[in-house]
Amino acid sequence: MVSGRLPGPAARALGASLGLVLDQVLGDPPAFHPVAGFGRTMAALERRCWRDRRGPGVGYALAGLAIGVGAGQLGREVAGELLASAAAATVAVAARQLRREALAVEAALVREDLAEARRRLPALCGRDPEALGHEALCRAVCESVAENTVDAVVGPLLWAALGGAAGALGYRAVNTLDAMVGHRSPRYWRFGWASARLDDLAGWLPARVTAAAVGCLRPTRLGAIRRAVALDARAHPSPNAGVAEAAFAAALGVRLGGPVSYGGRLDPRPWLHPSGQPCAPATIGAAVALSQQVGWLLAGLLGLAGLSTGRTR
Repeated sequence: MVSGRLPGPAARALGASLGLVLDQVLGDPPAFHPVAGFGRTMAALERRCWRDRRGPGVGYALAGLAIGVGAGQLGREVAGELLASAAAATVAVAARQLRREALAVEAALVREDLAEARRRLPALCGRDPEALGHEALCRAVCESVAENTVDAVVGPLLWAALGGAAGALGYRAVNTLDAMVGHRSPRYWRFGWASARLDDLAGWLPARVTAAAVGCLRPTRLGAIRRAVALDARAHPSPNAGVAEAAFAAALGVRLGGPVSYGGRLDPRPWLHPSGQPCAPATIGAAVALSQQVGWLLAGLLGLAGLSTGRTR
């Protein structure tokens, strides 16, 4: 029988699994989202402490991490391990929002409304949309779906299972800081270094779990997935996004990657699964479906692990 009071590992695993369910059912809060509030807080802190040096950036990254972990610890003290882990995972996961935004761009592309597709793209990624054509827009969305499967689905679930509410919110804090200051620009080259490296560290395991899950879900493409992850992802500037994008490219049988423009600066990225077909609007729907399946697979495994661990008392 499962006891009334679950041991910590079981409570964390079940809480993480429940977090994905709640995100899919409830979505984002209609008014105030805690992640948005955290972003505003860190933007205000940046205005006060920014210097063109690594040292202040290290302090900034650690302050953001401390806020996330501290909020999770407080939630655990107030609500207990299970409820706090579930609530934190719900806040940190954004699977429903990712699906909604990606499918909105797909719908615009199906209507041949490139202006609308370009207008909606910044909700998914930071590349310059103005010069992107039909295929490039499809590719950008598919890459964003793959990367955000790590950042907004697998990462929060894994860290919630490993560290409870503190793990989930700490991970989300690190990922948010990377999005804010971790990109390569003259302003953040030094100041954002620590946030970017911390995000690389936090996302290392989730990216590889994502690739493994993709292989499990698309067994007929397993050989291509393994080759793309082992060979093509190496040249990607991100040690984590490249792994997920390569796995998605091979699983979907399409070509992803290639040169992209951020803030007017050309980033010469490698092609991932270069023998694949060009992306089309239908590829976006397939990428979204694969992302959803990865999330549900992981949530199901965590739920089973939590129930199995809890069947002791």
